[in-house]
Amino acid sequence: MKRLLAAAFATAALLLVPQPAYAADTSYRTLSSASNPDWMARIPDGRSLAALSIPGTHETISIHGGDYTQTQEDYGSSAGTLTAQLNAGIRAIDVRARINDGNTFTIHHGAVYQVANFDDVLGKLSAFLTAHPAETVLLRFKHDCTGETGSCTDATGQKSFPDIFDSYVAARPGLFWTPSVTRSSAAAVPTLGAVRGKVVLAVLNGPRGGRFADYGLAQFSGWADGSSTYVQDQYSVPTFAQIADKRAAVNNFLTTTNSGDPTKIYVNFTSGSGALAPPYWVAGGALFQQGVNPYLLGRLNSGSFTRTGVLMMDFPGGGLINKIISYN
Repeated sequence: MKRLLAAAFATAALLLVPQPAYAADTSYRTLSSASNPDWMARIPDGRSLAALSIPGTHETISIHGGDYTQTQEDYGSSAGTLTAQLNAGIRAIDVRARINDGNTFTIHHGAVYQVANFDDVLGKLSAFLTAHPAETVLLRFKHDCTGETGSCTDATGQKSFPDIFDSYVAARPGLFWTPSVTRSSAAAVPTLGAVRGKVVLAVLNGPRGGRFADYGLAQFSGWADGSSTYVQDQYSVPTFAQIADKRAAVNNFLTTTNSGDPTKIYVNFTSGSGALAPPYWVAGGALFQQGVNPYLLGRLNSGSFTRTGVLMMDFPGGGLINKIISYN
């Protein structure tokens, strides 16, 4: 009964905010207004990735499934949306996968297939980095399926997630920065010059958090499901009233990023959702609550920070992307 009442209330609440409540906003749902395909080209080779301010997206490929599943503007299936983000200046991505028949990966957000496969993702990354060889892309890759209600279930009789991942890496020699995709040895944070034209795997996460083997960067050994030393991912926002708590978490981690270890990458997820707070409410605002995106743009405009770290966003606007890049 409680679930039914909550669902009914959520449906009624959604009707209170008109769907065109996406009024053009430089912080929100205006991705195509930014064009930064080569912004890393002007940064010296010797600069550490830890020193960079990097715009990124949470659930990068998630454009299908409705208000509670979509996290990004729709620029096309088969990872077409990724290409639009890369051209806008996004350089950190968050991709979730299901083990499919034939030892392959399909891209999911929970139970919802996002009409894209991992080959699509790698193909778009390869095409972009070939055309823009001075750039690099930081990848968080996660096994998404737990088999529980609301999640996906893997195909049976397949290889392990790491074994399948290795086969994709082997099929595209030169695409990944090799030290980040070596199972037995985690990598130190590289300089930009070492990884231009490459994808850097930040972490390979399991379905309930935790890291597979030693893939990725050594500093992310504690990256689990939620927040950890170098990651703020307070993703539970039960109702619109808790959007304020998410704004505070983002702001507090910006402070941590600026006062913390300058040799480490700090990853700040601005995203969140809950039964009475779909992702687009949290990002853009609703019911007299300011969204995280406009709040974040205001904070970055304040001049209080020297670096932003990696900001993983839902529905980022062109002005917000441009502002993050301006910190470099």
